[in-house]
Amino acid sequence: MRFRPCIDIHDGKVKQIVGGTLSDSSGAAENFVAEYDADYFAKIYHDNNLRGGHIILLNKAGTAEYDATKKQALKALSAFPNGMQIGGGITAANAGDMIQAGASHVIVTSYIFDGNRPDMGKLKLLTDAVGKEHIVIDFSCRKKDGKYYVVTDRWQTFTSLQLNEQTLSEFSNYCDEFLIHGVDVEGMRQGIDEELLMILGKCKDIKITYAGGVRNLADIDIIYRLGGGKVDFTVGSALNLFGGSLDYKKVIEYVNELNG
Repeated sequence: MRFRPCIDIHDGKVKQIVGGTLSDSSGAAENFVAEYDADYFAKIYHDNNLRGGHIILLNKAGTAEYDATKKQALKALSAFPNGMQIGGGITAANAGDMIQAGASHVIVTSYIFDGNRPDMGKLKLLTDAVGKEHIVIDFSCRKKDGKYYVVTDRWQTFTSLQLNEQTLSEFSNYCDEFLIHGVDVEGMRQGIDEELLMILGKCKDIKITYAGGVRNLADIDIIYRLGGGKVDFTVGSALNLFGGSLDYKKVIEYVNELNG
């Protein structure tokens, strides 16, 4: 199990938001707004050799806010070349540019959907552009009618794709790994989605990073147990880097202890 750091950027600023509140019309409920630029955090992760974290651009592509957010993201990539992944507004047309800018992987969700269904043609275009070894599929999900469904458009829109072992197995042929936010608990700092983690823990030989609701070391221990030591995790709002009480250094130390 690895600790995967994050840098979420919204309106040109590093932020931690409450995931389910993000919308194009009214912005998002904020837990934290950083006084430092994105490269400040990327340098911290670089100095601790925490590779494989993700940078997420939370604004809609094509807006002035997205352009400001992208500038911050590029600063972070420059500060940790080939050390972080990037997602938000990624397409087959710009994925190669992001890899050249220093991203180890590009992260996609909405791009590979046509309406509420996966578009395998777009996924093939993406793999042709950068190779599956540089692709992370973000299957962040929300619960509806007792099942988990992938959500797109910055977690606003339910798709018809159910998140389960079969889905992850099928799509693993087109990516290097998955990033999965439990959107209903994202940014809440009220605990992780254990039911979702039990699904992820059953997926053998598939690289997965879980995000959502981590508040303390006990939650990290649960991720380790339910994920069989194979599911990685990220911490956002609870981390002291982002105004929370969970010490960044202690997270690193605890993960090292769990991994033996």
